[in-house]
Amino acid sequence: MAGRSIRAETVQRIQRLMAKAALHEPDIEETFVRGSGSGGQKINKTSSCVQLRHAPSGLVVKCQQTRSREVNRWVAREELAQRLIERIEGEQSARQQETERIRRQKRRRSRRQRARMLDDKRQHSAKKALRRPVKDG
Repeated sequence: MAGRSIRAETVQRIQRLMAKAALHEPDIEETFVRGSGSGGQKINKTSSCVQLRHAPSGLVVKCQQTRSREVNRWVAREELAQRLIERIEGEQSARQQETERIRRQKRRRSRRQRARMLDDKRQHSAKKALRRPVKDG
């Protein structure tokens, strides 16, 4: 089985991101741990999960996206660089913005659903009111 590798362009892109975040290789403590989750016996025997710790900031990133240790190493570096940039710039990351957008959508959807439900209840109540016996009066 041929080992999965990462493209040179991707490595260069991640290295530029690391440079932007002022993330240097000597500051990174890299360890390989056994993965967790589904995958059966293979996941329990191989240490393809990469854990990076940025000593100056104390940030820790774990990556187990693929079965390839080499790919996970670069993906983890990218994640660490993005988190450092987030901290430096103090802005919300694209991921946090996306999460917030979905949260707002769900909140809106839930309000609409509630209004729809109350409207249905009013209609049902009006229909039942028509079934009541007519009062002589």
